[in-house]
Amino acid sequence: MFCRQLTRRFFNAKSREPIEPPYLELQRDFLEPAEFYQELSKHGVTFYAGVPDSLLKDFCAYVQDNALPGQHVITVNEGTAVSMAAGYYLATKKIPCVYLQNSGLGNIVNPYMSLAHPKVYGIPMLYLIGWRGEPGKKDEPQHLVQGKRMNGILTEMGMQYDVLPDYIEGAAEALDTAFYSMKTRNGPYALLVKRQCFTNYKLKNVAKNNYQLTREEALTEVIQNTRPLDVCVSTTGFLSRELFELRQRLNQNGEQDFLTVGSMGHASSIALGIAQVKKSRQVFCLDGDGAMMMHMGALAQIGNIGPINYKHILFNNQAHDSVGAQPTSNPLVNFTQIAIGCGYKDAFQVQTKEEITKGMERLNRNDGPILMEILIKPGVRKDLGRPTTTTFENKEKFMHFLTY
Repeated sequence: MFCRQLTRRFFNAKSREPIEPPYLELQRDFLEPAEFYQELSKHGVTFYAGVPDSLLKDFCAYVQDNALPGQHVITVNEGTAVSMAAGYYLATKKIPCVYLQNSGLGNIVNPYMSLAHPKVYGIPMLYLIGWRGEPGKKDEPQHLVQGKRMNGILTEMGMQYDVLPDYIEGAAEALDTAFYSMKTRNGPYALLVKRQCFTNYKLKNVAKNNYQLTREEALTEVIQNTRPLDVCVSTTGFLSRELFELRQRLNQNGEQDFLTVGSMGHASSIALGIAQVKKSRQVFCLDGDGAMMMHMGALAQIGNIGPINYKHILFNNQAHDSVGAQPTSNPLVNFTQIAIGCGYKDAFQVQTKEEITKGMERLNRNDGPILMEILIKPGVRKDLGRPTTTTFENKEKFMHFLTY
């Protein structure tokens, strides 16, 4: 698969001494996660922080399996990763690595511009950014928007960047340039990672638990216990895709669902905005544990406003399921206690189908805000599709449904 040299021998034209043949890429090459990790180690990188990404999942999986304890932190959001990396640099003088999907650029703007920027504190760190929505590549609408604007955003931020080559010689040169820039400018540098840059690496430390239900099985029980005029706002990732296909199996057009295909962590606030206005309708936020942790401050806002029609359902599999099944930043978070502490009127856990049915009765019967946390196992069926309607069609149907 990797054709890096020709079998023919090459010689110096004058001395006739044998020389190394020129590199010729006869077939597509890929970057080995282990080799790239070693190149980073040569530059003194020992600390990694970030939010898992589908384009970076092979490298992130290698880091997860091979970094020493305390040298890799899966953070709640990308901004936290930048801030933590800054603290690490201040304490060690070593340049850290922060990884993220380009959809997380918005979360790093503030800590980059007001903390790490060369004209503020001047803190060097290497950003590995997955380039979702790369121009010319098929992708989801929210990624296409982000991918097209990414270079302009980085330029406006005053960040130096380059595209990471997909072969080790080029990657090594890119790292040499990046570290020279970071050390001379005293600021971050970004390497953009295109689709299929890395070879496959299977995560050994996969998030596991002993819960009975998959997310799709639990979701089916939830939806079958909602009422015709109930509103659902579903979080980004597999959950929205499963909800779309579930409605199709039930011969429903999904008009009661707003599918939050992007904006990870913001579904709960979207649902809150709806619940405040549509007071006669039950509004269900179908959330995920990684998404909830990403912007957990929303719970304090929901508890403070206290809409009685707000019903929060958390599907907790303790993993970032759609980007490689890596564990979330803290699988031991007690979400029910946090919700109560934020002002929710009730919060409880369920695991089985029977408990979900009784839990839905409890949600339907009592005033909110209420949180029902469903403990589920990671995983998704391999033939799961994507919504066949556009985001605009989803929005228009949903807004019409709210007028009933």
